[in-house]
Amino acid sequence: MKTKRIFAFMVCALLALSLFTFAGCTQDNPAPAEEPPAATGGDEPAPAPDPEPAAETGGDQTIGFSVYDMQYEFFQIMEEGTRQQIEAMGYGYILHDEKSDENEMVTGAINLINSGVAALIISPCKPEALSSIVAAAKEKGIPVIVDDIGGGGTDYDAIVISDCYGGGQLAADYAADLLKDQDSSMKAAIIKCEPEAVYAIRRGEGFKANITAAGFDVVTEISGHSKSDEGYKNMQDILASHPDVAVVFAENDPMAVGAANAAADAGRDDIIIIGFNNDPEAQDAIKAGILAATVAQFPGAMGKLTVELADTLINGGTLAYDNNDTREIFAEVKLITPADL
Repeated sequence: MKTKRIFAFMVCALLALSLFTFAGCTQDNPAPAEEPPAATGGDEPAPAPDPEPAAETGGDQTIGFSVYDMQYEFFQIMEEGTRQQIEAMGYGYILHDEKSDENEMVTGAINLINSGVAALIISPCKPEALSSIVAAAKEKGIPVIVDDIGGGGTDYDAIVISDCYGGGQLAADYAADLLKDQDSSMKAAIIKCEPEAVYAIRRGEGFKANITAAGFDVVTEISGHSKSDEGYKNMQDILASHPDVAVVFAENDPMAVGAANAAADAGRDDIIIIGFNNDPEAQDAIKAGILAATVAQFPGAMGKLTVELADTLINGGTLAYDNNDTREIFAEVKLITPADL
């Protein structure tokens, strides 16, 4: 009986040791997880490039993204493009939602910086409050890439914005082309965003440059503060003051759709109205025949570009700017007409 007890004890001890050894191996998941990609396909030259970019770029490093407000589709698409590119380049990813709140923006971005991110990408809800964020990042040697909205005059490393001026030019050229064989007046109007929306204002500037070059007279420029209801009221005022206006350009889609509804309510289907953004409601208005076109921005591509810029700086590279003085890099825009929908 004593021999049996000793044997049973030895069996239990060996079993416990085996379980402890197995448990210790399963805690080290990163190494086994790395192995399958290197072995897939059976073609050794193909797998080799995949581990190298991850090691050279991402590795154990993380990129933080502080986004304006995830309740808006534009920023949802921007976040998706940002996240996908960060993950594709092998970085860890931390998202912070500012929720359109200045205090949340500053606190959250500072927390990202203090967490040790390798770079900060930020789409600021309040560009004028960026100074403390950029200063904190610079103190730690962390690159700051701004995605859209504005840089607040701070020492960011780069800002990615849509080619707003070029987009306005596209709108003007399209309107002039539509009206070149028409018996219409040569009067145009611009419904503008709020003055502090410095990049959106460029849309109207680009439109004005090309529409006047085509022989039109811009008879009024009025602010709709980016709001649909104000765009509606602005259009009513334009029709009252300049009933023969031929073209109206709005610097964003909410104002453009508001203006288009006002024109439709007034029985005016002869006015060319164009917006900017390619919002879903603008597409619906184009399909309904009350909006002539919109200029599309591509927030997902903008997000991807910011990650590529951040990666370049993390690895000691230099950036090429479209505007060296303001460190601006332009993202592509496209005119969307009924033929595209």
